[in-house]
Amino acid sequence: MTVEDVATPEEARKLDPAEFYTCLTQRNRGLVRADLQSRIARTRLLVAGCGSIGGATVQPLGRMGYQHFTLADVGRYELNNLNRQSATVDDLGRNKAEVGAEALRAINPHVRARVVPEGVTRDNAEELVREADVIVDGVDVTTPAGLVAKVALHEEACRQGKPLVTAWDLAGTLAAQTIDYRTVRQIFDGEIDPSDLDRLDTWELIFRIVPRGHIPGEMYRELRDGLRRTDYSVPQLVEAATQFGSLAVQIVNQLVAGRGTPRIVAVDVHQVTMTPARRIADRLSRHWERALFLATLPTRQAWNGFTPAAVYRAARQVTGRATGTAGSAAGA
Repeated sequence: MTVEDVATPEEARKLDPAEFYTCLTQRNRGLVRADLQSRIARTRLLVAGCGSIGGATVQPLGRMGYQHFTLADVGRYELNNLNRQSATVDDLGRNKAEVGAEALRAINPHVRARVVPEGVTRDNAEELVREADVIVDGVDVTTPAGLVAKVALHEEACRQGKPLVTAWDLAGTLAAQTIDYRTVRQIFDGEIDPSDLDRLDTWELIFRIVPRGHIPGEMYRELRDGLRRTDYSVPQLVEAATQFGSLAVQIVNQLVAGRGTPRIVAVDVHQVTMTPARRIADRLSRHWERALFLATLPTRQAWNGFTPAAVYRAARQVTGRATGTAGSAAGA
């Protein structure tokens, strides 16, 4: 049976795993080297968080030929997720990792997709990271529990020296971020350390770890109004979130091939679809909107969230030494 002969589900399911894989990846040939395709077939992926960001990568990675997945997510689909996430009304109430695994098996019946419905936790992070070659971090950061899980994931990736890819969807911008913990020795490139979970509030932590230089002006404007509300939920758009599917495939392929990748790749679909004159105005307004936003924040929150990493770490060291000195004097 040739590739062209496989035209029905029955014919596809009769193929053995090797034949199926050859047919599935036939159109990759010429653009994906045979040795890279072979590595892709063997690579073990952990997709931590299968909603907007992580969920956008699951099917594209499966179509590329990745076939060893661990999908971890504690969340279940809600109707407000359907504006951007890979789910339908029939998936409401179902675990996001389980839906992702089902989609993978529908693409490739031979895929191995382990589902971890409790998501990433401090208790299971070590095991999940140990069993992965590359990590896709889509853990939600809008709740304290999500931030704890995200930090635990990065701590383990750093300790075990595993490459990690994550992303941030910000209005029309998708900022994909590679933190290769085979060479990077501080979580989040040193923006925070685990003790910050106890001393910073949720938004201060988010501002520290998000790629601040790529936050668009429209996002600053939205946050300036939204953070005043206690019931605020950050808006997310399909044109940003789904971009991570294509970017993650290429970045993960580069990591698997042993090639270097940029720390951040940012694409603003709102800006690139503007006329040249509007694009210039938008770039200029970003600085104004950022200034207005920072002016609305309490001084402490602005300092903790937006101080450059080197300055923030230096201030923490000085504060720590002062605290230690005061503690010694009190003990004496």
